Amino acid sequence: MTDKQFKLSIVTPDKVFFEQNAEMIIITTTEGEMGILKSHEPVTAVLKIKAIDIISNGERKSAFVAGGFVEVKPDKVRIITDSAEWPEEIDVERATKARERATKRLGSDKHYNSERVQFALERAEARLALLEKIKSN
Repeated sequence: MTDKQFKLSIVTPDKVFFEQNAEMIIITTTEGEMGILKSHEPVTAVLKIKAIDIISNGERKSAFVAGGFVEVKPDKVRIITDSAEWPEEIDVERATKARERATKRLGSDKHYNSERVQFALERAEARLALLEKIKSN
């Protein structure tokens, strides 16, 4: 680990998604976007369903995270989330169908659990937005 790196762990219920040293991460919390470097002030925050950017060994990677929370300490950062995916792991067809299904249900007269439907819509849109971002770079 260099003097500019911190240990980054991203954990889901079924696996350790990422565990390496990083120079910086960019996340979106419920309070807004946040860039984290080594020696960042300790903080715990709720993550939005959105892509995160990881700068590790001079390389920038993006990943989808399904919300959760982040715990920041001066020399380590831990993200706990329901799911995390690299862009190449995202099933475009499935995400597109999930977005269409959620949009249709939100506009329907039938009774659906609107929080669950909104959550599904946010996940699908975040996955597709990450793929668009990767494609445009």
